[in-house]
Amino acid sequence: MYLPALGLFLVFVVYPFFEGIRIAFTNWNGFSQHFKYVGLTNFSVLAGDRNVRTALLNTLLYGFGSTFFQQVLGLAYALLLNQEFKGRTVGRTITYLPVLISAVIMGYMWYFVLQYDGALNDVIALFGGKKVLWLSRAGTAISLIVAINTLQYLGVSMIIYLAGLQNIPQMYYEAAVLDGAGAWRRFRGVTLPLLYPAILTSVTINLIGGLKLFDVIRALTGGGPGYATHSLATLLNATYFGSQRAGYAAAIGVLLFVTIFAFTVLTQAVSRRREIQY
Repeated sequence: MYLPALGLFLVFVVYPFFEGIRIAFTNWNGFSQHFKYVGLTNFSVLAGDRNVRTALLNTLLYGFGSTFFQQVLGLAYALLLNQEFKGRTVGRTITYLPVLISAVIMGYMWYFVLQYDGALNDVIALFGGKKVLWLSRAGTAISLIVAINTLQYLGVSMIIYLAGLQNIPQMYYEAAVLDGAGAWRRFRGVTLPLLYPAILTSVTINLIGGLKLFDVIRALTGGGPGYATHSLATLLNATYFGSQRAGYAAAIGVLLFVTIFAFTVLTQAVSRRREIQY
């Protein structure tokens, strides 16, 4: 019964993956039937490309920045919403709701809020303040992208941590209370060690999502100003469709894959080692 699914996976995932690697060694422009193999030329050019270095740095900022804040806030929300109080179901729903919104729609929503004539500047002007060019500075725009991606997928971490918290037997907390442990010591000595599988899962999912971030950047800044906010995913898109350099875009895609694969494996290795220590 799994053969149809396996066939679809081979056709739409495995074959395009290896085809992309093959194209990375060519000078194909994306539409012509005539191209030639150029060996490692695309990768040598890529190594000295300042825009690629900027995009790689931004990719790491988006990936690790979003992941860090999603873990901290997601765990905080999970601890809060795991308590017994009226309205916690509504709180969980509101926290998870942004996950259901398309990332493109989320990006355009915030674009109309943050642009110079947007809603945020209208509110600032209403109170006599001076309008701000929120998206014209690279540092500010990158920080806003990290914040928006964090807020949108915060609910994913919250759900994972809620599931982890609810699987911790209450007898451990009762034993800790009998030993005189306070709230912080119970959190550090009971909650965190037993929550480690959930932390590993949440970090891996959020890190992969952050490293391949595309939609919000494309909608909010388009990679600008200049190339300052591009990730590797958006730079790949701009290179293929904007410059018609399919071979070079494929080389960027290979770099993106290697980056995600390397950091995912590294995260898994470090996390599993710490899990064994616990």
